[in-house]
Amino acid sequence: MFIKRKNPWEGPSMRVTPEEVYIERRRFIKSMAGYGLMAGVFLSGAGGIINPSALFAMGKKPPLITVPETPTSMLYPAKRNRRFRVKRALTEEKIAAAYNNFYEFSTNKKVWKYVEGFKARPWTVEVTGLVKRPKVYDLDELVKKIGVEERVYRFRCVEAWAMTVPWTGLPMRKFLNLVEPMAGAKYIRFRTLYDKEVFPQQKLRFWLPWPYEEGLTIEEAGNVLTLLATGIYGHELPAQHGSPIRLVIPWKYGFKSIKSIVRIEFTETRPETFWNTLAPEEYGFQSNVDPAVPHPRWSQATEKLIGTGMRVPTLKYNGYGEYVKGLYEG
Repeated sequence: MFIKRKNPWEGPSMRVTPEEVYIERRRFIKSMAGYGLMAGVFLSGAGGIINPSALFAMGKKPPLITVPETPTSMLYPAKRNRRFRVKRALTEEKIAAAYNNFYEFSTNKKVWKYVEGFKARPWTVEVTGLVKRPKVYDLDELVKKIGVEERVYRFRCVEAWAMTVPWTGLPMRKFLNLVEPMAGAKYIRFRTLYDKEVFPQQKLRFWLPWPYEEGLTIEEAGNVLTLLATGIYGHELPAQHGSPIRLVIPWKYGFKSIKSIVRIEFTETRPETFWNTLAPEEYGFQSNVDPAVPHPRWSQATEKLIGTGMRVPTLKYNGYGEYVKGLYEG
């Protein structure tokens, strides 16, 4: 059975399939093949739109947390680096797993509903640009070569909510020592996977500046806090957290912590970045956490601790000033 999703210009906008329904429909039809059922039984109306609740009624609700099995799974949980202490309780894993921003999958926070089938392997990371050891690294090779450790960090979103998360990953400083940036390298550009079949929103929101890209100065990347995270809560990253490798920069707003990285390029010039390209007046390249600098549409003076109902004062540099303020003085 073939279901045709009309293009917007083929009819009035009220008949265009909503994005979330479209995503659920694709997942549902795939599951029907396994059950040998007729997809038409679950279609509603002449337009062929699936009732989103049908999938859940069949017991096919995707799991909240799916941990990938990989050749480096035995490295988790990793030893915790006690140097990085946080005077806040850890956010419960189920809360952190259910509240994410990952626009390649979904524009709402329930990203976990849309990541079923994401494959964390095989995965490679291309290192290129002004670097002495350019190479396409197999991720498992990279993890084994550098090694991983666990760190508990505060995580602050630009939307004024926060978590406390135990990340596991590769210290960026060790990564830089491995690839050896050249003297002319002033910045680093990070790129997310660009694949419209893996990330439905790259197809549905085609007008956005995909692929997602972010950038740091070479000094920010070399800071002791910067982490290439491959795990969380003692295991490898589930897809909604940016599997299988993402950036974690705890003194910056969360949108700087790019997910599902496939390319790391060393450049002489400052790279363009996803949100800064879309709205430069709202999302600066630097984007350090600062309670005294409001977002144009809301205050950054306080933040909501997800899962607690508490609102607390925001700390400059998210409380990591002792590690990073020297980067910006003068």
